[in-house]
Amino acid sequence: MSKAYEPRLKTKYRDEIRGKLQEQFSYSNPMQVPKLDKVVINMGVGEAVADSKKIKAALSELERIAGQKPVATVARKSIAGFKLREGMLIGCKVTLRRDRMFEFLDRLTNIALPRVKDFRGLNAKSFDGMGNFAMGLKEHIVFPEIAYDQVEEIRGMDIIVCTTASTNEEAKALLAECGFPFRN
Repeated sequence: MSKAYEPRLKTKYRDEIRGKLQEQFSYSNPMQVPKLDKVVINMGVGEAVADSKKIKAALSELERIAGQKPVATVARKSIAGFKLREGMLIGCKVTLRRDRMFEFLDRLTNIALPRVKDFRGLNAKSFDGMGNFAMGLKEHIVFPEIAYDQVEEIRGMDIIVCTTASTNEEAKALLAECGFPFRN
């Protein structure tokens, strides 16, 4: 019987990272070792107020990047200054868990981030105190799934990595072992 496919980062976590973290933080129980919980990718499309085709393009591009169908986000209240009505589509988001999450993070750290222009590393202060890390990308075209020629508009995105770590130090150690290039 052949073993089913498992993402490279998941195997690395199970075989190497978990043991290193248990030793580094001297956990008595292996279940205390922090692990990756989920990744939320959010793409705000403010131009969708004027042109509804832009939200459709953003949804399809985010689906190609994440490998999973995203959800359109709606405005919670009306803001006259932005010509925004309650219930209008203003963005899209997708939550990745398990194998899709590991695949995405592997592509993010090994393919997308090295393609970012003038990239000097991720800000190590972008943790929220509860073990979650947030980062932003100015261009979604750094992902290989997006064909540059077919993109009408370059959009940015927010990527939030949620972990089970209880402190920023534990979360940073986990993400650094997973290949996140933090600045010194």
